Amino acid sequence: MKITIVAVGKLKEKFWAAACDEYLKRLRPYARVSVVEISDVDPARAGGVDAAREREGAGILAAVPEGARVILMAIEGKQRSSEGFSCHMDELALRGESELVFVIGGSDGVSDAVRARADETFSFGPITLPHNLARVVLLEQIYRAFKISRGEPYHK
Repeated sequence: MKITIVAVGKLKEKFWAAACDEYLKRLRPYARVSVVEISDVDPARAGGVDAAREREGAGILAAVPEGARVILMAIEGKQRSSEGFSCHMDELALRGESELVFVIGGSDGVSDAVRARADETFSFGPITLPHNLARVVLLEQIYRAFKISRGEPYHK
């Protein structure tokens, strides 16, 4: 399975990058996982929030490979337990969905075009997470899903 996380914004603090690197390293035996960072756009320089969202959205869509299943991280998305997420990942793999792209939008959300391209939405719940933390949590949950799926100790 190939998994790409497309995230708006760069990890500026070393501790966020270190946490992401740790989970990317842990994921190597299970899947090819990579992160693509899209530059965030300052609304003041882009002509407003909508224009910034559109420019970020164009970058997101350009990073999505043809035929990939797109899962948009959105507060209003479907919530799943870790076990449910693991089962869902297994179901996608069984259906032949071998390339997944998780999208973490910018602080002002994503464009309508990105929402339209998403095959599904996923949520960590009704809380708001900083985008840096959301990236770490997503990588951890993907790792946890593989461990659960294989019955390996970690997830308890």
